[in-house]
Amino acid sequence: MTEQPPPPPSPPPPPVPGFGPPPPQYAPQSAPHYAPAQPPPYAAPVPPPQPASPVGPDFLAVDKRNAVVVDASGVAFEMSGLTIEFHWPEIRSVHYKASPDGKALMVAVIHLDGRFYECAVEARPRPRLQEWFAQLAWVLGHYRPMG
Repeated sequence: MTEQPPPPPSPPPPPVPGFGPPPPQYAPQSAPHYAPAQPPPYAAPVPPPQPASPVGPDFLAVDKRNAVVVDASGVAFEMSGLTIEFHWPEIRSVHYKASPDGKALMVAVIHLDGRFYECAVEARPRPRLQEWFAQLAWVLGHYRPMG
């Protein structure tokens, strides 16, 4: 087999009319740049960012499936992936106790209309239950000092 030299390069294609830089008489002129020192009088001032929720103490108890959260907005239960939230104005009272076997924290919310909701969170290790009692009592006392 003999090697042949590569073919000569082909000339570039002729320019297509309408493409390329504009003729000099149509080239853009440099426009003066106006940058006002102050915003226009019709622009509304930007309000400062507001916190997402009021700041205050919170309580969180979590196990593999359930959780109880008490914070400035109210009480929330998460049970096997479902969440229900109770805001403070709709809560009549909040109660808590240890489960009969002493392994879980049981929290109950009584709604203004008398409905009763309960969530149990397993405390592992067991001494954590006493820590939760102390924290929960303090947080509930902060948000509901009269009960």
